[in-house]
Amino acid sequence: MGLLTFSINLTLDGCVDHQEGIADDETHAHFTRLMDQSGAMLWGRITYEMMESHWPAVARGDVDAPPAMREWALKLEAKPKYVVSATRIDFPWTNSHHVVGDLRTAVQELKDRTPNGVLLGSGKLAAELDRLDLIDEYRFLIHPMISGHGPTLYHGRLASTRRLDLISAEPLRNGAVAMHYQRVA
Repeated sequence: MGLLTFSINLTLDGCVDHQEGIADDETHAHFTRLMDQSGAMLWGRITYEMMESHWPAVARGDVDAPPAMREWALKLEAKPKYVVSATRIDFPWTNSHHVVGDLRTAVQELKDRTPNGVLLGSGKLAAELDRLDLIDEYRFLIHPMISGHGPTLYHGRLASTRRLDLISAEPLRNGAVAMHYQRVA
């Protein structure tokens, strides 16, 4: 059974707006390494549609992009992508699959059949999966900025505090810090 790892960009004040943060080669290389270590990606519909609107064009070469972004796009194109959605059933992007049925059962089955683990990259979906006790570890890239606006991580969606054990903290040259946590058993 693989682990479910929640990974997201985060400002010091908890903002998870995809337009905040440092989007440079070092950041993209960090997320490419995380994706390489995982067997599949898991997103909610909104994140899927945001990714689908940009990254396939980068992978095809239709959009100019630095080498690290192009590498991310090409690897993302090949990676199995699973999408949780109650409103959309058609996911034409290469290697995309709709997660159907009971959320707890479907995600547990995905973890069970993905020995290299599943990388989760959607904040709202993460809150729901955390409530279901399905997230095993967290890989936050903390950016050196205070945004002063939301959306924020979990935005009041957990009923109780989640205790985590620090596994590692790696500063990047751009000032961000890659934090790796596991749930306290």
